[in-house]
Amino acid sequence: MFQRLFGRERHANRAITEALYAQIVAAARQTVFYSDWNVPDTPLGRFEMLSLHMFLFQHRLRGEGGAAAELAQVLIDEFFLDVEHSLRELGISDVGVPKRMKRLAKMFYGRTAAYDDALREDDRVALGMALARNVRPNAGEWPEAPLLAGYVAEASRQLAAQPSESIVAGKVSFPVAGDA
Repeated sequence: MFQRLFGRERHANRAITEALYAQIVAAARQTVFYSDWNVPDTPLGRFEMLSLHMFLFQHRLRGEGGAAAELAQVLIDEFFLDVEHSLRELGISDVGVPKRMKRLAKMFYGRTAAYDDALREDDRVALGMALARNVRPNAGEWPEAPLLAGYVAEASRQLAAQPSESIVAGKVSFPVAGDA
């Protein structure tokens, strides 16, 4: 009896995790990022956008307790499992994956600190500069950086307005990129 009950709970939790992760990935894959805002449509460019949206999700749940905190941890674990799987699909050897994962994790957490500081200070210029540094390194001037910074600020605002109960139930909503 207990196994049946716990099995159902685990399946429900997995369904919520998969639904949330799919919504985060869909937000990160919005066409406008790559076609109009010149985010590189490369594995690293897609990693940057997924990292950005994962940061926004984690930023929203920061300070929450209980199920929300557990969900935030499960989703960050899911994110890194997905990144590892992607590395393997790209042909990175079993020996090279841990080294690359360590580097990508360091990149992720470094970015989250920069984005968090800029959002906390409501500094879109600093946010745009951090995004340009991370999303298009060595590319020089990136005129679309303020557009992405505006999107990030709006996404943060919209996520903050979403009830935790809704998120824990598997529903998170990001803005449509390019909508004013």
